[in-house]
Amino acid sequence: MTDWLIVERGDAPLVVSIPHAGMLIPEDVHGLVSREQATHDADHHVEKLYAFARGMGATILHSRISRTVIDLNRDPSGKSLYPGQATTGLCPVTSFDGEPLYVAGAEPSAAEILRRRSCYFDPYHAALRGEIDRLRALHPAIVLYDAHSIRSHVPRLFDGELPQFNIGSFDGASCDPALTNAIAAHCASASHVVNGRFKGGWITRHYGAPMHGIHAVQMELSIRGYAAEDGAWPPPWDPVRAAPMQAMLGAILATCLDFAKDQ
Repeated sequence: MTDWLIVERGDAPLVVSIPHAGMLIPEDVHGLVSREQATHDADHHVEKLYAFARGMGATILHSRISRTVIDLNRDPSGKSLYPGQATTGLCPVTSFDGEPLYVAGAEPSAAEILRRRSCYFDPYHAALRGEIDRLRALHPAIVLYDAHSIRSHVPRLFDGELPQFNIGSFDGASCDPALTNAIAAHCASASHVVNGRFKGGWITRHYGAPMHGIHAVQMELSIRGYAAEDGAWPPPWDPVRAAPMQAMLGAILATCLDFAKDQ
């Protein structure tokens, strides 16, 4: 554990990765238009939403670093995960809405991007790989569950209102379709989609290796399911509003555990 990376170890065959809930912007990151703009697109409160997972024996990794500093779920080479579609890069220079995050001319240089990668990206992924390998040595199969959320309406990224549950398995390449189908079954009472706009980011695609017992799935939630999107921003954490969502997510993670144990 560091001041920005929290690793809570469990021994169950489940890793919950939370790379985008952070709001921390280190003092050596300069040139931002504003802190408010830089933290607007965080996966707000996702670490609270999944806090129950520690009671299930899951291992939880949570970065406190803002995704504006560096996006831990992007290809470090800079290659787009969604060619031809609007997205953000390893060190984003625009918000989801296309607004500049930096004062003109103050965008991070190639050297600064490498520094941030060394300080944050590489340690997060070294920790994640270490936990995957540790648990894989204990179990014939494990599930890597990459936890995300986003505003329900982001016209630059997708049309209309996003489904409540967006399940990504890289078009079936990162986990057994049986797991994807079982997760989707829990979402049947709400709007949901499998491998829609969000097919899984770099974490899902990079670590998912079903043939080797590592089943990786991304869950992108619409924030409206657990917090108000129509008031002050960032939305306050409301445990009463979030409780039904947590119950559904608890059933989903239990299914992930059962799947792993049955392999």
